[in-house]
Amino acid sequence: MAAKTIIVTGASRGIGLAIAKYLLTAPQAHNVVVVARSVEPLEKLKEQYSKQVEVVNGDLADFSLAQKAVDAAIKSFGQLDGVVLNHGILGQVGKIAAADVDQWKKDFDVNFFSLVAFAKAALPALRQSKGKIIFTSSGAAVSGYPGWGLYGATKAAMNHFAMSLGNEEPDITSVAIRPGMVDTEMQRELREDHATNLDAEMHSKFAGAHKDGKLVKPEQPGHVMAKLVLDAPKDLSGRFFSYVLQLYENSDGANNTQMERQGARGFPRIDLKVIDYN
Repeated sequence: MAAKTIIVTGASRGIGLAIAKYLLTAPQAHNVVVVARSVEPLEKLKEQYSKQVEVVNGDLADFSLAQKAVDAAIKSFGQLDGVVLNHGILGQVGKIAAADVDQWKKDFDVNFFSLVAFAKAALPALRQSKGKIIFTSSGAAVSGYPGWGLYGATKAAMNHFAMSLGNEEPDITSVAIRPGMVDTEMQRELREDHATNLDAEMHSKFAGAHKDGKLVKPEQPGHVMAKLVLDAPKDLSGRFFSYVLQLYENSDGANNTQMERQGARGFPRIDLKVIDYN
């Protein structure tokens, strides 16, 4: 596989950082335009992989970042082969009766309308490369969690946007991935900052998962998503899949890792080839 050029948003930490590092250190190293509001982690990547990394720093509510990222990819690397739209915020947490509509609009700018800006800016280059767009979605897109209406609504809109792209752009593969409960800053926010305005049952679920060591490492879904932005099959386009990691033992007792995609809410199950995340 020849080196590809990928834009990764939300690349300063968590899943986004795991995706960027995977792409930069793969046997066939790739070029990455990293985009995030926190600049220091991006600059560290640039220092370590100077010939492979370009940095675009700013608030994702600034839609001009999209064209800046595409321009950086084309200017520095001559092409654009994929985009991972991984950025996002919790936004306002609380019941709809207490919703601040103006705040919801601002949070939609970050979690949804910025996706439109990035996709629109990237489409011309991705049509040429027959590239991929991978979205970091959530189970909240298909489940009504009390107190999490804003976040869930933005992810539901994301899934429909990915579906629309899949229908409209035959040469581009667009896939939304549910990464599961991942050990990220967002999970910390849910546990520590929203104990009072998050539904008690939901808060207990998140806190318990952390206490019991059940949160997924960012590298697990991150490395799968990195693989998908490089070579996702076209028949996945426009669809939403859950990430499922199954550990099993083969006949000689050795541990193996099997990656599967479980279709969410009526989508068919699709098995992909094994991807080692270690």
